[in-house]
Amino acid sequence: MSSLLKVDNEIKTKVDAFRERITAEAEDLVANFFPKKLLELDHFLKDPIINISELKEIHSEINLTVPDPILLSNLHDGLEAQNAKKRKLEDGSADDKVTGTKVFVMPGGMMKSNAKLVDLIEKVKPEIRTLIEKCNTVKMWVQLLIPRIEDGNNFGVSIQEETVAELRTVEGEAASYLDQISRYYITRAKLVSKIAKYPHVEDYRRTVTEIDEKEYISLKIIVSELRNQYVTLHDMILKNIEKIKRPRSSNTDALY
Repeated sequence: MSSLLKVDNEIKTKVDAFRERITAEAEDLVANFFPKKLLELDHFLKDPIINISELKEIHSEINLTVPDPILLSNLHDGLEAQNAKKRKLEDGSADDKVTGTKVFVMPGGMMKSNAKLVDLIEKVKPEIRTLIEKCNTVKMWVQLLIPRIEDGNNFGVSIQEETVAELRTVEGEAASYLDQISRYYITRAKLVSKIAKYPHVEDYRRTVTEIDEKEYISLKIIVSELRNQYVTLHDMILKNIEKIKRPRSSNTDALY
């Protein structure tokens, strides 16, 4: 290799040190961190905060009062009504243009998020981030163990590649959980804005409680999935650790 590509000895030493550090960290993750984490998450799934049976307990009050209806009519005579009708025809169909209440400021100050769900989300997000980071470390370790490409004797290499693919899939799924949380906040904010603009429409208020309940159920499923992913990765890597660390058997081993 040195004859084909000249590598600075100092850089090579640093790269080798990096490989050793990743190897030590990844092996500790698989052997110790993964099983401990799955037990922690299994215990978390039994916590009362995530096992509320009556979903009404997580509802958040929407402190936006319904104003008294105001009837405005400037059509005093037939001539003005005729002119108004003409303006509607020029502007297009006005029947589907519903204008709500103009909102300059919330009556009770800032409209708060659902505090119970925010607290739960703040406990779940670090767990998602941890899984992504640890998977990335283990994935790098397995990738560094993949030998150079050769003809034949690649069964162990295929196991390494499947392990990397599984780790990459877990990373992607965990990242999607963060996207789901962001979409919840955005959707809820849009609905609360609708309530402020159309305070007389009860369906908007009911929809907010529905998405709160949906998010609570989703968070419990996320914690369950995080636990299951730790179990799956730990089990998969341990069962194939020999092929992962030694993907190709030597000719001497093949004789016996």
